[in-house]
Amino acid sequence: MCYLPIARCGLRFFCLAFAGTFLVSMNSAGAQTHAQTTIERRVVNHVEPEYPEALKRLYIGGVVRVEVVVAANGLVESTQLLGGSPILGQSAMKAIKHWKYTPSVNKEKLVVQMEFDPHR
Repeated sequence: MCYLPIARCGLRFFCLAFAGTFLVSMNSAGAQTHAQTTIERRVVNHVEPEYPEALKRLYIGGVVRVEVVVAANGLVESTQLLGGSPILGQSAMKAIKHWKYTPSVNKEKLVVQMEFDPHR
């Protein structure tokens, strides 16, 4: 009967040690990924978004933020709207999908912020 608490403690210790090792390996992988993405990728081919005519006429503008996944070859794999007007965001994502970035070793996630100003 006194062996049961010791077995539980041993199991808890094993689980904590395993979890700690897992978290350390996750943090070191995250740091490596961060170090590799510190080099900024430049846009080689930039396509301007179309400003929706109805919003422009009503002087509705704003800022949208889009997450862009760029492949190693520089092509845009996917886009996702992070914030801003959904209508302006759709226009921005449509244009960003045609962008081309400089090639790199890895694919990356970037955040693009785009401003729509109806007074321009």
